[in-house]
Amino acid sequence: MIISQLSIAPVGKNTSLSKYVKIVIKTLKKNKIKHETNAMATVIETKNLDELFNAVKQAHNAVIKAGAKRVITEIKIDHRIDKKATIENKLKSIQ
Repeated sequence: MIISQLSIAPVGKNTSLSKYVKIVIKTLKKNKIKHETNAMATVIETKNLDELFNAVKQAHNAVIKAGAKRVITEIKIDHRIDKKATIENKLKSIQ
């Protein structure tokens, strides 16, 4: 299981990015990607790298389609192969 942090931001647009965050979330929902959005990024959970990169590519392109002329996309990947890792398990380990 892969847990990753995703941040997609257009450069040179208004100071508010909520319009684009909503587009990214809509794209993740359409692809049935488990996710949790916080104040700085969106944490997503996928079965494999192909699913992750496909979802990121679609979300990135959706922001461009919405009018962004330049986009910065950051991905941080936690890929555990020794046990099943989920967002919930990761959060439970720090409680």
